[in-house]
Amino acid sequence: MSRPTSRLGIELLSVFGMNPVEQVTLAADLGCGHISTGLTPFPVNPHGYAPWSLNDDPALRREMIAAMRDRGVEISLGEGFSVRPTVDVRERGQDLDIMAELGAACLGGVAMDPDPARVADQFGVLAEMAGERGLQVTIEFAPGLAVSTLEQALALVAQVNRPNFRVLVDSMHFFRSGGDVAALAALDPNLIGYAQLCDAPRVAADPDYMREATFDRRPPGAGELPLADFVAALPRDVVIGLEIPMLARAQAGASPMDRLGPAVEAARRLIEV
Repeated sequence: MSRPTSRLGIELLSVFGMNPVEQVTLAADLGCGHISTGLTPFPVNPHGYAPWSLNDDPALRREMIAAMRDRGVEISLGEGFSVRPTVDVRERGQDLDIMAELGAACLGGVAMDPDPARVADQFGVLAEMAGERGLQVTIEFAPGLAVSTLEQALALVAQVNRPNFRVLVDSMHFFRSGGDVAALAALDPNLIGYAQLCDAPRVAADPDYMREATFDRRPPGAGELPLADFVAALPRDVVIGLEIPMLARAQAGASPMDRLGPAVEAARRLIEV
C-alpha cells in the first residue's frame, strides 16, 4: 500500500462531520499526509455521519492512532482552541493531553475575545501548556475576529514571545483582509506555523463573511485569488491544509472524494510549480 508523502492536508471543515478514522483514510487515498481534526465533529452534517467524540471514546482514539500509523497520515492541526471571554484555557489541559496522545503536531487557535490583554495572556498560557506536551500553537487571523490581519497576528506572536507560538495563514482570510504577498514572502519563515488553502472571489458576494468562509469556499483555480503567488510566498516545508467546505455540493450528494479529489490535484500543481 502506497503511503502519502504530500505536504497537503484535508481539514476538518472540508469533511462536514466525517468520522476521524474515515478522514484519515480519505486523506491517504488522496495522497495527502496530513489532516486537521477536532475532538468533536463539526455540527453541520449533510451526509448523516454517526456522532463521535475523541474526548469520550478511548477506543476511537486507539483506532485513529492505528489508522494514522498504517496509512502514514499525521494530525498537523488540532482544531478548536479559541480564546473566548467565558473560557479560561487553563481548563483545557485534558483536551491538550488527548491531542498529544493522538500525535498532533500543532493546535489551532483564533481570538474571539475583544480584550487584547486577555488574548495575549491566554495565548501565552496555551503556548506554555502546549509546550509542556511537545505541541506547537498557531493564531489564525480573519476579518471580523479580534485578530483580523497578518500584521495583528504577528504583533500578538511578538507579544507572547514563545518559540512554539506562530501564525496560521489562510489564503481566503489573507487576501480578504488586505494581505500583501510580498510582505508574506519577506517574513522570517519561522513565524509561519501552518497554512490553509482555498479559492474564492476576490470580493465577497455574501455579506455574511463567516457564513461564506464556513460553508462556501472553492477549490484552487475556481475563484479569483492569486494562489500561485500565495503558495510561492510560504515556507517550503509548511503543511498546507485544504480548507474547502462546499456545503451546497455536499447537500446535492457529492461525496468527499468527489469534492476534494480535484482540489487536491489543483493544489498539488500549485506546489509543484
